Amino acid sequence: MTLAAIVCITIQAGGLMTNTNYHIAFDRMFARGATTEIDAIFSNPAGLAWGHEGWQFSLNFQKPWQNRDITTTYPMFQQMYGDATHEFEGKASVPIVPALFASYKKDRWSLAAMIGIVGSGGFVKYEEGIPMFNVMTMGKIYQQTATLPTGPITPDMYTIDSNVKGKQYIYGGQLNFAYKILDCLSAAVGVRANYYDGYSRGFVTATTKPELGGIQLMDLNLNVIQRGWGFTPILSVDYHKGPLTIGVKYEFRTKISTDNNTKALNVTMNGQTTDILAMANQYGNEVTLQAIAASMGQGMADKIKDFMPNEKVRYDMPALLTAAVQYEFTPKLRAALEYHFFDDKHAKMANDRQKELTHGTHEFLAGVEYDINKTFTVSLGGQRTDYGLSEGYQSNTSFACDSYSIGAGTAINLNERLRLNVSYFCSLYSDYTVESSNYLGTGLSGKDVYSRTNHVIGLGIDYKF
Repeated sequence: MTLAAIVCITIQAGGLMTNTNYHIAFDRMFARGATTEIDAIFSNPAGLAWGHEGWQFSLNFQKPWQNRDITTTYPMFQQMYGDATHEFEGKASVPIVPALFASYKKDRWSLAAMIGIVGSGGFVKYEEGIPMFNVMTMGKIYQQTATLPTGPITPDMYTIDSNVKGKQYIYGGQLNFAYKILDCLSAAVGVRANYYDGYSRGFVTATTKPELGGIQLMDLNLNVIQRGWGFTPILSVDYHKGPLTIGVKYEFRTKISTDNNTKALNVTMNGQTTDILAMANQYGNEVTLQAIAASMGQGMADKIKDFMPNEKVRYDMPALLTAAVQYEFTPKLRAALEYHFFDDKHAKMANDRQKELTHGTHEFLAGVEYDINKTFTVSLGGQRTDYGLSEGYQSNTSFACDSYSIGAGTAINLNERLRLNVSYFCSLYSDYTVESSNYLGTGLSGKDVYSRTNHVIGLGIDYKF
């Protein structure tokens, strides 16, 4: 399990590792898989064969807010927090999410490109750490002090200062070529280059209370940077005749294998510091992990493995199939239905966690758009996301929640060439509860309730030459 995975899908719509909202038109309508506007560069590349003749550009900005909270019930928390149930608040943020689109169409062909944050995207911080690390610390302290003549040191005798934060971005640059094969049929081919950039930073420090001497019992520090590349081939076809448009797109799986650049990794227990990073650099990862397992337990070694220097960790983006149909009921009224399938079970994740999913991600989208007059267009959309989650998939360091999303907004034609898009959408998540009679291997019962909130506002400008 890696801490960077905490920020998966922090601020975007889409699958576990893939974003789908780049253009503000998506935020205000959702079902854009059959559009022929400039946002088709991502949503329906073949649809650009029916789009604006000549050059067009689009610049988009989104501002998200999200919480990723874990509410844990564990008996030993009663001694530390005064209540067996404690909420660990995760604040996810990103300053601004930009995306740039450009296309050129001439007669039957079109060339288009886009750059944006195509996977995950954002920062997350747990000011009190996460329950997994705090419980692990409690367990180690009890184990190390159980044989003391004065009895074991219990959670009411010390405090835990813990902080966990991570970053995860997948930047992408995409290029498409579309061609109108028939008067009613077009096809497109494309490729996207994806760059993964993330880090995991955190510490857990347990210190006896001042009246007991303020002695440090345990300290864990880590700082790991992860980076890697991957490429995505893309195929698309579009049928357009009269008021009916049908778009189908397939993105192949993107293999992303990141390399760890470990800056710090050490554990202090009973006043003795084990510099795991230095040991790994001297003796190698395998020998070091064997030593950690022998001295601190296999559980500790398993948790440390993905932070070891030069260790390769997978963050694949899954294959994606989208299919959409849009119908223009009148020159002013359009509606669309769309389906997405993310093949997450065949996209490798850290520790092969994808095998715990019951199925890939299913998304169902619907949207409607109405031109009030030549200046104002209003739209409304909705989306249902089902990840195929299981208790085995969920963890403190990486969890997801199924959701319903709703969005609305307007497009304002400032003149014949310039359009302003404004939107707001939010996601309503279903809490996911995991209960265990042997919580984190402690022999005690416990429960985690995972919950999320998400709000995004967007502003974009489209310009046609």
